This record gives sequence, structure tokens and C-alpha cells, in this order.
Amino acid sequence: MAENVVKVEHLTKCFGDARVLYDVTVDFEKGKIHGIVGRNGSGKTILMKCICGFLKPTEGKVTISGKVVGKDVEIPQDIGVIIEKPGFVTNYSGYKNLKLLASVRGRITKDEIVKVMDVVGLDAKSKKHVGKYSLGMRQRLGIAQAIMEKPEILILDEPMNGLDNDGVQHIRKVLLELKEQGTTIILASHNKEDIDVLCDRVCYMDKGVLTEGK
Repeated sequence: MAENVVKVEHLTKCFGDARVLYDVTVDFEKGKIHGIVGRNGSGKTILMKCICGFLKPTEGKVTISGKVVGKDVEIPQDIGVIIEKPGFVTNYSGYKNLKLLASVRGRITKDEIVKVMDVVGLDAKSKKHVGKYSLGMRQRLGIAQAIMEKPEILILDEPMNGLDNDGVQHIRKVLLELKEQGTTIILASHNKEDIDVLCDRVCYMDKGVLTEGK
């Protein structure tokens, strides 16, 4: 029987008088890649922030692995996230940034940081400061940060931003391998090819209303 690791039930989000999500109900099955497609301002990012616990729903709830976000747990622990631009200390190297972030929970070793940088195509030995990284290198580092603690769930908002064609192919391969390992991935992308290649299922967001595709 399929296990729905993320459940969104009747979720509505308002900012003052402006309603940006309308009664969204959707389940996300474990070990699948779920695509969310919609134009800028359609509500995709707001939905992802509610799932992650970054925003509190006006109505409805999000349940992750049986725990209600904002009630049983404020921020889900076993989740990796890229929403908007990844933030890093610009005068630190990529490795030093990941080491700093990893020290918060102490769940991974230095060797594992080196390994995850290699997975996304970055050199852990490089002393180059993140402030001098290209947009694509920053995006790779953001993906490394999201996956380095081997989360059960990945929430990725436009993860291919700034990547050249080789980078896109590389990261697609990484995401498919993570899926094979049982990771549940919720992915928002404007790129139809990303959605076609990666996603087992697609939902469409338009003006805060979510409808299911395949």
C-alpha cells in the first residue's frame, strides 16, 4: 500500500485581505517525485513554505510523517529545502559554508560533506569564496546543503535555476538516484522537460488553486 508521507488538507493562506491559496488538498506519496507547475505568483512557493513550516496556514493543516506542522512540530526535521535563493556566508568557501551548517545538528561528518560536494559537481578543496561563485555554482551548493543530511523529503523550488545544460543533466541524475533511494521529492519548475523527465506525478497551480494531473 502506498504511503503518503506529506498530507496537505484544506490549506488556505491569506495575507491580510489577499487570499493566495484556496482550500488546497493533496497527498504526496513516499519515494516519488511530485511536480508542481504554475506561473510566477500562482502560489507554488507559498504552498512549499507552508509544507516546510516557514509560513503558518490561515486554515487547514500540513501533516508530515504523521506529525502536524506548527502543532506537533514547528519545522520538520527530516526535510531538505531549496526555496528562493540559497543564503550563504559569501567570504567563506563552499566547504566551509556546509561545515558551518552541518555543525548546527552534528549529524554528518567532514568526509560526508566532501562526498556530497562531489555528488553535485563541486570541489571541496577549493578555497574560492562563495561570493565569487557563479549562479550555477551557488545553486549546486544549495542542492548540496539540501541533500547533505540525507533527508527523507526534499522540497525544491526551481532547483535548476542558473545551471547550464550539463549542470541540469547532472542534477537530474542526482535527483533520480535519490528517488531510487526512497527520497520523496516535491519539485516546482517552469521547465517542461524537467517535469517530463523527473516527475511521477504532476499538479498544476493557478491563482492559488491546485489541480492534479497525471
